[in-house]
Amino acid sequence: MWKRVSSYASGQPTRRRITLAAAGLACLLALAVATALLTARSDQSPATAGAPAAPSGASSPSATAEPAARGGEVAAPPHTSDPVAYAKAAAAMLWSYDTRTTSRSQQLAGMRAWMTGEDAYGDWTSVLAQVPDPTLWSRMADQEQRAAAAIVEGHYPSTFRQALAEKPSEITKAYIYAVTVTGKVTLAWERAEAGGTEERSVTLAVQCRPSADCSLVAIAPTVAP
Repeated sequence: MWKRVSSYASGQPTRRRITLAAAGLACLLALAVATALLTARSDQSPATAGAPAAPSGASSPSATAEPAARGGEVAAPPHTSDPVAYAKAAAAMLWSYDTRTTSRSQQLAGMRAWMTGEDAYGDWTSVLAQVPDPTLWSRMADQEQRAAAAIVEGHYPSTFRQALAEKPSEITKAYIYAVTVTGKVTLAWERAEAGGTEERSVTLAVQCRPSADCSLVAIAPTVAP
């Protein structure tokens, strides 16, 4: 997620709560994805009325996106109920930064704004793990390192589509969708002859309840495309 310059709160959940939540979402995201969604803490929240917004399964290509971070600011989350659109914007945000004008604490605060407010599902730890520790961030800042993301496409992984097709009503328990996003990241340094472009891919868990804006739940493990 972050190019290294040199080489690059919540309480503990009980075993019972983890088991309950993992079981509730396993049919949607398959075991690997469901485990990642609820590693921090889990509990079943009340179901929201409304029909499930079942994904079509088709890829959602888009034109090259603008960098998510400009002028030292982390991009604000978009107002959308489309899981794929939100995941693409979230990936661009996660892949973009500018240590010249943004401190690590500012970066984290901006990322926090994208997270779901439902503590039963949000896994901030998985997102926080993408950010360098304070020492490394400081070294990156010394080299004036920054990165800008361009999103290529986003789609629902095949494992998610298959699980949803088998048990469509399961989505109404939390309205959490798995979306895989691919893109390119341009890296640059001010005080070194280094940089270049990298291809990236990430699977995100996104919550999109009916009549509400989407939010980020977690960074999920790689699943079948």
